Amino acid sequence: MRLSQNSIALYVVVIALGFLASLLFPNELAQISGLVIVVVLIQTWILANKYMSVGQRAFVLYAVVIICGIAAPFAFPNYVTQIAILWLMILFALTWDMMGGQMGYNSLGNIIFFGVGMYASAIVQIGLYYDVAQYTSHAGAVKVQYDWFQYVFGMGLGLIAAAISAVVVAVVLGRVVFGLRGPYFAIGTLGAAIAAGELVGAWDYVGGGGGITMPTFPGSGDERSLFFYFALFGLALFTFAFLKWLYSRRYALAVNAIRDDEDKAEAMGIHTLRYKTVAWAMSAFLLGMSGAVFGNMSGFVEPLEVAFPTITFGIFMVLMALLGGKGTLWGPVLGAVVFHIIKELTWTYFLGWQWVALGMLIIINVAYFQQGILGWAQEKWPDFFGLTVDESDTREAAADASGEASK
Repeated sequence: MRLSQNSIALYVVVIALGFLASLLFPNELAQISGLVIVVVLIQTWILANKYMSVGQRAFVLYAVVIICGIAAPFAFPNYVTQIAILWLMILFALTWDMMGGQMGYNSLGNIIFFGVGMYASAIVQIGLYYDVAQYTSHAGAVKVQYDWFQYVFGMGLGLIAAAISAVVVAVVLGRVVFGLRGPYFAIGTLGAAIAAGELVGAWDYVGGGGGITMPTFPGSGDERSLFFYFALFGLALFTFAFLKWLYSRRYALAVNAIRDDEDKAEAMGIHTLRYKTVAWAMSAFLLGMSGAVFGNMSGFVEPLEVAFPTITFGIFMVLMALLGGKGTLWGPVLGAVVFHIIKELTWTYFLGWQWVALGMLIIINVAYFQQGILGWAQEKWPDFFGLTVDESDTREAAADASGEASK
């Protein structure tokens, strides 16, 4: 046992050394060190699975994710943007699962909060130093040049405005759509998302359908990539940590009761409307901030394809949670990783067939993995996840079944 733990410690040291090598030696050597890190991580996980308890494995997993997240942009400098989008996908899946998985309200309109946050941030950042209407009337002809302080300060205020605006929209919209249930709620939220994109597209103050150009990042291209990478990485980590804490409280019991039977939950004294509103507001808070970051990262905000992309990001967040396993903490994360890898491969090597691949993925998920990848894995290897099966209940059920058959 001691030798195995020492081996694990040695692997962790090698990971740290690989990370330092990627910092000191860029390009090819950094990518080689990145591949070494991947191999070592696999070996570490094998040893942890064999010699560690469930709690220790969880700690190792968290450490591995953080180390990989920090090392990734230096180990794979040519894929910084793609990995940054991966963290955004993880945030999408986690925030959708707050309502769709934990509470059973399958929203197709969460992208509203992403777009509201993006436009709120753009208005604040530009409005601090320029007239927004005059700026947008030139269709991007006016270039906003900020120094570091102006850019960071403006973006900080933009993040706050994005979060608050998205929460306000969630509370107001919730009063309208929370009277709906099942497919009617899904269709109602989808209609709200489509309408939001069209309404903003007709709002000349923010450029209408022509969009609005965001302030230019004051640093170099590499600095820009790293800045927005770690912004999305930090948001994803914060979202995961917050939800892990939240789901360990009584809140999780209340929202799961609403998912199982809302009428009974209401009869037991659970204020269902309050919990639904709070859950959607928290989801909107996180999505609003992610929209602000992504808007600055893309450099251009357009209503239908960037801010309110209902048929892409709006559907992706649902699919990722279902693919990994909704109603769990790690399921949406796993689904986001698998989906993003498939999406990048198909968009790169099978351009023109990417939507066919996406449709096949949806069919396979619905037909064979209704419980998601994580749910399937938990059924296949319950001991690995620390799950126990009550064999007495199984025997009693089998005995009852045999008794009924004999009658």
